[in-house]
Amino acid sequence: MERGDDYEKRRERVKNLTDVELKDRFWELLNKIVEPIVEEARTHTSPSIERSVLLRMGFSSIEAKALVTNISERGLLGRGAGGIVYRVAVKNKIDVRSAGLGLIEGKYWEDIDP
Repeated sequence: MERGDDYEKRRERVKNLTDVELKDRFWELLNKIVEPIVEEARTHTSPSIERSVLLRMGFSSIEAKALVTNISERGLLGRGAGGIVYRVAVKNKIDVRSAGLGLIEGKYWEDIDP
């Protein structure tokens, strides 16, 4: 069973577009495809995802677990554990690791906006 070629039929919609218009159309369609995925990632997280982010930021698994537990208990997990640690670091002009370890020790929580 051979598939019929419908290239010419599908091409009709774009054959008169310039290269710039084709490129714009490509990015428009790509953004439509990716938009729901980005929104899902923005609004849904889990402790394991947040621990994974912290591991990539240089924390040990024990440190990442402690950070995520503390962040989750305060109802802040949806804001992203890595983002919280980063913002604490910037606000206090310290490195990310020091910020995370400080949070584990109970410091800097007052620096996090509710």
